[in-house]
Formats: sequence, C-alpha cells, structure tokens
Amino acid sequence: MVHEIKDSRFKLFALSSNQPLAEKVAEALGIPLGKAASQTFSDGEVKINIEESIRGCHVYVLQSTSQPVNDNLMELLIMIDALRRASAKTINVVIPYYGYARQDRKAQSREPITSKLVANMITVAGADRVLTLDLHAAQIQGFFDIPVDHLLGAPLLANYFLEHETFKNNASDVVVVSPDHGGVTRARKLAEFLKAPIAIIDKRRPRANVAEVMNIIGNVDGKYCVIIDDMIDTAGTITLAAKALVDAGAKEVYVCCTHPILSGPAIQRLQDSVIKEVIVTDSIQLPEEKKIDKIRQVSVAKLLAEAIFRIHEDKSVSPLFNEKFDGED
Repeated sequence: MVHEIKDSRFKLFALSSNQPLAEKVAEALGIPLGKAASQTFSDGEVKINIEESIRGCHVYVLQSTSQPVNDNLMELLIMIDALRRASAKTINVVIPYYGYARQDRKAQSREPITSKLVANMITVAGADRVLTLDLHAAQIQGFFDIPVDHLLGAPLLANYFLEHETFKNNASDVVVVSPDHGGVTRARKLAEFLKAPIAIIDKRRPRANVAEVMNIIGNVDGKYCVIIDDMIDTAGTITLAAKALVDAGAKEVYVCCTHPILSGPAIQRLQDSVIKEVIVTDSIQLPEEKKIDKIRQVSVAKLLAEAIFRIHEDKSVSPLFNEKFDGED
C-alpha cells in the first residue's frame, strides 16, 4: 500500500532514539535517510550537525521521546531549531512514542501538566506539524497549536491476531479486554476488527505504578482474552489483570500494546506471569535483553510511511484508522 516519494525536496531524518524504525520507514518510502550527526559533549550538552542542504525542503524528523526521555526530547528540540535556522520550508515531527503523555492533567494540587509543556516546547522550537501514534490521552492533540495527526496501533495489532492460528480456530471464543475504564474506546476499536465482544477490568490504583484489580465486567469464562493498552510500563497492571482473567476462567490470556516501555521489573513480571504472548510494536526500540520469548514485535514502519506519504501529498490520513496493516518485517 505504501507509495514511494519522488520529490527531491522531501527529506527524512532520524535521531538517536529509534534508528532501526527510521530505516524501515525510509525503505518503505524508497528514499535514503538524511545525513545528520548528533554529538554529545563531556558535560552532556548535545550538538546537531545537518550534513546536507535542506533549504526549501519539506523535512520529517523521526524521534521517540522514550528512555532516556529528557535526552531524546532535548535532541529533538535542538534538531528542530537547526532545521528552522537552515531554512527548511516545513518541519514535520514524527513521534512514534510521545513521552510525558501521562502527565496530561492536574490530578492533585500544585502538579504540572508536563504533556502541555512538551507540546509548547516542540511548537516554539519551530515544528509545523506532529505525527504521532496512540497518545495516552487523545486530548493531548489539543495541547498543540499546530496540526497533529494521531495514528492508532489497533489496525496493526488486529492483523497479528487475525493471522494467528489460535484466533483463526477459536474466533467465536475471543474477548477483547480493557484493563481499565479509560481504555474502553481502544478495546472497542480492536474488538471491531476481531468481531469480538469486550470485557472491562474495574480496578483501584492506590498510587502510581500500583494497581489492584477489583472486578471483571463481562464474560471471560472459557474465552481467549486479549488485553489491549496503549503502553506497558512496569507491567504491574497488566500481569494483575491477566491473573484475574485466568482466575475468572479464561482459557488463555494475550496482551498487546503499542508502546513497550518495559521499565524496572516489567520483563521479569511478564516472564513469570500467566500471559501467553505479549504483542508490541517497535514505536520504542527494544534492547536485546528485553526481547524475551513471550514478546512478539510488529512494525509500525509501513503505517508511518503511508501517513507521511499522505501528508506530503496533501491526502487524507483518516483511511488509516480503519485499515488493517501487515506489521511484519
């Protein structure tokens, strides 16, 4: 489905966070990656050097603001500033994973809304457009005063399950599960693709990164359950949810998410859990030590490439919300 771009004024650059994904996107678009070098001085300061002319060009920069979050964010801001000062015609920022997205509101007194702050910094630095994937809260799009194209990971994840033998043979016994009330819209989207009912896990969260499962809304007895979330961080919520489903009679539990943050004890928790498989995308680059047998990774490269092509050609991006994508490499 992805089309090649044959415009000499189109440039795609990759920064440090996810070079392999950027290379796949460039390959899908039939173009080479732009030449740029990032240098870190001994005191931690970052310097960007763009090694080719971009005057009058439509430039796309791919950078996930994943761990190390602040380093990757600062590198992105410096790159945007360098592009603006080098007379790029448009600067389009591709952020597969948008860090600080969970700080999107004041949950208690005297808290910052850091997600808005990051949006302000990207805008002030000189970006003209943002392309991102599965924001933690959809309203973050409104934090920007520039256009935001917000892609969904559900079509990619759905394609994996539709091709999976277990789900082909047991289609009538599949249930999509939201790990909380806030994720119901995401679960419904995946359920539409899989033609399956949904269930909801009602939980109470005493403090950050700690969740206590309270109740399951929906029938999961004897079912193949697919829990979907936008991200897995420490995996505490997901593993508790999976155990609750098995205790309620679920036959097998699969987990999928767009952003595999997998910090702290996440890998060990997933390894020790009742979860059969964990399906994630490559919006965040996984180091080798996190690629355990339970984890299956699908690529967002074709989805991002098609979106970039459509944006560059002034075509609608909305069809990408409803079409399944093959995320295999």
